[in-house]
Amino acid sequence: MRRPSADREEKRVTYGCDITANATAMRYVTEVRAMSRGRKPDGEHALSNAERQARYRARRSTASTAVPIAARSQRPADRRGRPQRWHAAVAELRALQAEYAAWLTAMPQALQDSPTAEALEIIVDLDLTALADIDLPRGYGRD
Repeated sequence: MRRPSADREEKRVTYGCDITANATAMRYVTEVRAMSRGRKPDGEHALSNAERQARYRARRSTASTAVPIAARSQRPADRRGRPQRWHAAVAELRALQAEYAAWLTAMPQALQDSPTAEALEIIVDLDLTALADIDLPRGYGRD
């Protein structure tokens, strides 16, 4: 006996006029279901290509006015020269070093021997004045 598939259903049939238990047999009956042929037309007839395109453009124009699309902004290009960027980076490092020094002084006495305190001490002990005193070349004969 074959196993039923998902698209089959069982149907009990009797053969002849004998209505005994042995006369009843199982038959598989496959449903005839045709695949759908796409979307049903909205009107009486299907749209032509020009009508479909006009409907698409109208839908797109109303959608663009209803919900504005967020424009992706690009970051402005950094047009500073290398020496200016160097001095800005050194100034940022010095500001961070001052913040870490304040953190170290505000740290409780119980945490003075912790790995965090040791890392903060290393950062505070760095000599950044040597970086700030460097006179960078301007390049291309403008030294």
